[in-house]
Amino acid sequence: LRAAGEPARAAALEGLERKVKAAMRSTTLNRMAPDLEALVRAETIAVQAGPRPTADETVLAEIRGAVLAERPLSFIYARPGAEARSRSVAPCGLMFGRANYLVAADRESGRIQTFRLDRMSSVEAGEGTARPPADFDLAAFASQSFGIYQDEIEEVVLRIAPEGAAEARGWRWHPTQIIEDQEDGSVVVRFRASGMRELAWHLFTWGEQATIEAPQRLKAVMAGELAAAGRALEGAQS
Repeated sequence: LRAAGEPARAAALEGLERKVKAAMRSTTLNRMAPDLEALVRAETIAVQAGPRPTADETVLAEIRGAVLAERPLSFIYARPGAEARSRSVAPCGLMFGRANYLVAADRESGRIQTFRLDRMSSVEAGEGTARPPADFDLAAFASQSFGIYQDEIEEVVLRIAPEGAAEARGWRWHPTQIIEDQEDGSVVVRFRASGMRELAWHLFTWGEQATIEAPQRLKAVMAGELAAAGRALEGAQS
């Protein structure tokens, strides 16, 4: 976590480690120590390229306190190219990934939205009560999207060529995925999700092995991303 730019969460785990060790008998801890040291040397996590997530401990503490106390959360939110806005929401939880997000319900419309933590400032829990919708489930909400971005949920159908079929069968595309073997050795992958732009970005890594059969919007998003990449390449060569 520290290597991935998450010092606050790394510190929380170190604190938990100290508590666990303090609760163990010294003889048990002494027996385990050599094995743990060997595993630390033998295992690591590859840090993937992408935006460095930020998780200021003060902001996290304020959000977590508001979630537990069911209090409203106010903050200033600034998107690139847009004027900063004051927001007041009912906080539902946090999602950690390539970037870190607050998941919250708009206090007027009740619509569930995501807010990047690194774009939030002046975060403060307010007075009163602000509960998320009674039927809201954070895990279910997160599983609707291919990545983090939430928009319209669509039926996705992808065909993976025979040379990539074995890898595709072992790939975790989405919690709702269905993988169907085809007579020509290819596989068809089906799932329901939102987040077509993130899915298009992922499909770049499959090259010619992946064909989009549905939805049409995913095809349009992929075409747009390809065109943008082509324009950037032409600009670099000119």
